[in-house]
Amino acid sequence: MEPWQRLDAATPEDARRLLLMCCGSTGWVEAMLARRPFGGTQALLEAADDVWRRQSEADWKEAFSHHPTIGERNLQQARFESTRHLSAAEQAGVADAADQVLADLADANRLYETRFGYVFIICATGRSAAEMLTALQSRLSNDPATELRVAAGEQARITAIRLSALE
Repeated sequence: MEPWQRLDAATPEDARRLLLMCCGSTGWVEAMLARRPFGGTQALLEAADDVWRRQSEADWKEAFSHHPTIGERNLQQARFESTRHLSAAEQAGVADAADQVLADLADANRLYETRFGYVFIICATGRSAAEMLTALQSRLSNDPATELRVAAGEQARITAIRLSALE
């Protein structure tokens, strides 16, 4: 069954659970539920993007809060329970990273969270730890408004990937 078919056929409760695995913004989830049925993959992905872009900054930050820190090893926290397997697969590039790269990621993550007030968001799929570190260090120089838009764009990419992979 295609992801859009699964969402279209699901009960509202099951669809809500599936959508929350893709994006942690409750506003986004509720707006997506209101858009059902989707009727196709393209319609699903277009709806997801359109709804995401209409969300508030608070909704974006709520979604960000559902992601672990890049390079975080402790994904056992309850808030990551439903997406632990997704985050682990997405961050596969840090699994074999050198200790120094992981230490540098941890330091840069702390700087980022202090500067912007939320976890660094990047579509980590297919990226190495070094690539993510470079992006993180580069984005530290963004002003807060620019960085929020960049992070929101990264979240949109993550959401699209997760929607496309729904089982």
